[in-house]
Amino acid sequence: MSDVLTIILGGGKGTRMYPLTKDRAKPACPFGGKYRLVDIPISNSINSGFRRIYVLTQFNSTSLHLHIGRTYNFDPFSQDFCEILAADQTFTHEGWYGGTADAVRKNLEHFRVHNPSHYIILSGDQLYRMDLKAYMKQHLDSGAQVTIATTPVSRSDADDLGILRTDDKNRIDAFLEKPGPDKNIDEYKISEKNMTGEDRTGGRQYLASMGIYIFDADVMEKALDNDRADFGKEIIPEAIGSGDVMAYIYRGYWEDIGTVRSFYEANLDLGAQVPKFNLYDQGNPLYTHRRDLPPTKINSSTLKNSITSEGSIITDAYITRSLIGIRTIIESGATLDGVYTMGADFYETEAEKADNAKKHIPNYGIGEGTMIKGAIIDKNTRIGKGCRIGVDKKEREDGDYDGYMIREGVIIILKRAVIPDGTSI
Repeated sequence: MSDVLTIILGGGKGTRMYPLTKDRAKPACPFGGKYRLVDIPISNSINSGFRRIYVLTQFNSTSLHLHIGRTYNFDPFSQDFCEILAADQTFTHEGWYGGTADAVRKNLEHFRVHNPSHYIILSGDQLYRMDLKAYMKQHLDSGAQVTIATTPVSRSDADDLGILRTDDKNRIDAFLEKPGPDKNIDEYKISEKNMTGEDRTGGRQYLASMGIYIFDADVMEKALDNDRADFGKEIIPEAIGSGDVMAYIYRGYWEDIGTVRSFYEANLDLGAQVPKFNLYDQGNPLYTHRRDLPPTKINSSTLKNSITSEGSIITDAYITRSLIGIRTIIESGATLDGVYTMGADFYETEAEKADNAKKHIPNYGIGEGTMIKGAIIDKNTRIGKGCRIGVDKKEREDGDYDGYMIREGVIIILKRAVIPDGTSI
């Protein structure tokens, strides 16, 4: 295990997640009420015994750096670490990372110091739980030079993914990037030997790359000895054509958090009676920043299929299929339906609340009698009394508005926005 380096890619702009990525990198987006998306790959790596971790960052990375620096501090007497490698200028390279492969290439000098035998490449913004130790075992047992984590998908889901063709021994012999809906890809169907009954009933007949790779160290050095920018589009197809590349088939839940809608649905599903992603797996905990907040206090409220994070105070509210983030204050008579509120970074004092009243500014949180449906409420927002958000208008036109935006039909109350009393959205 100590000869393996985990590399987590966290430098993309996350344009399809805007405005949630306006002030933060996508891996830094709050998830599950108290976590960040980057906690997922880091936790997978730690729980699998791979505790030497680099996170490569580039865009809007301040909050991501703060979170990782505060959270992942290992025993100083071990050789374990979780360190950030931000894009920088040197005498050998002056530009930003040009892509996933370019980011790794520009940091090889830092990796070589550890003399690794293997690299595990993970994405910083995917939702899954994987035993990376079992993944590594298959890689070693197969004698492969590269192993790609794959997951069975349906034909419609294959449209926007990289699709792999394998033989009966899981050896990959062809790769097809985002085939779209019209191309005939029958030759890429999973072989009968590798298809389970669940794959058949679910119509999952194709293997999609998860963007998770294991490389022998010397093989990755050779693969990056060029100017290719991206793993998925360039390095992996070339490796398939020239080396021994295997597929590791993962059949658990996996969601590529790429859009506002997928982020919204994945978060709300956590409160389902049987969620797709289980936060309560004692054997595989999800780690995050320790805050030492008090428990949530609920005063005469009704909550259904919802999760509340620590430090919140909820009074006489009706909440269904919602996710309540840390330090969220919900006042009397509020109604939330399909809402992810990310909470606040601190509490307001009584003096600050009195000053807010003088200035006719709502306090942090959600005011009395406010009704909200189908929305994401970013951090440190102030929503006044008697507001109606997403309740009256059946059709939602995507666009940018004062204090909020609409993306894929989801209303997003912007970070630090102030929504006055009685506002209707």
